[in-house]
Amino acid sequence: MQIGIVKNTKKFLGLSVVLVVLSLAVILTRGLNYGIDFSGGSLTQIKFEKVVSLAEINSVLDNVAKNIPQLSGNSRKVQVSDGNTVIIRTQELTEAQKDALLESLNTVGKYDIGKELKTSAVYSLLIGAVLIVAYITVRFEFIFSLGAIIALIHDLIIAIGVISLLGYEVDTPFIAAVLTILGYSINDTIVVFDRIRENIKRKTKQKLTFEELLDKSINQVMIRSINTSVTTLFAIIAILIFGGDSLRTFIVTLLVGILAGTYSSVFIATPIVYLLDKKKRDGGNSGIEKKLQKKETQETKEKILV
Repeated sequence: MQIGIVKNTKKFLGLSVVLVVLSLAVILTRGLNYGIDFSGGSLTQIKFEKVVSLAEINSVLDNVAKNIPQLSGNSRKVQVSDGNTVIIRTQELTEAQKDALLESLNTVGKYDIGKELKTSAVYSLLIGAVLIVAYITVRFEFIFSLGAIIALIHDLIIAIGVISLLGYEVDTPFIAAVLTILGYSINDTIVVFDRIRENIKRKTKQKLTFEELLDKSINQVMIRSINTSVTTLFAIIAILIFGGDSLRTFIVTLLVGILAGTYSSVFIATPIVYLLDKKKRDGGNSGIEKKLQKKETQETKEKILV
């Protein structure tokens, strides 16, 4: 039994539109709970010549916090990596306060001041999107890349909307989760597109319409996509239950994103490709089919010549 994905395109896209509109409404009305990384705070990276402990750094910062409220225990985040590299995130500090902070750290040991770290979330997403479009265009066709990007935007908006609704803090782990969703979702979508391309090559033997071919391709990989996502979700739910509050934003974002990504890779990306391809149809054949078949013929000729 096959599920008619393409012929029910309006229903599946309609559900997605409702979810996206609701998510955008939540984001616009409630906004996002920005963490230090996004609220104009300061982030200082310091590399000591010797190994330091988190307790040493916190002890110094607790003393400085008596005069600088931004360095209080509830307002700062301190991370020690590689034994001697310390990253301190705080609310916005004046130059005088920064100088006082650095002077106080002299008591711990000698150090070098690294550059301030700023999260470039928008740039990361844009670069990722451009690379995805380029890859899918080269491997398939430009219309496929549009379908994939629309599906990704759908996933990200829903994930961000849920985080906005729950009021969780948007910080660096959140951006890591968003980028993970981007990679996970596009992987599922590529699997579907790859099956479509393979079936187009065999279409002359199967005598299917383009719509039937798309439905067959989706149904062939649907169980694989669902099984992969369910297996991943088991691990995510376990981490959500036992991982503690520090991982909450990352895990919830990932959970929602993977659910949305599994749905979009099956019910959104391919129907979008089908709708976009309608305008390019000529004489009952798909524009995509013609281009892919032309590529296949060219590749076959090249193999023969070799």
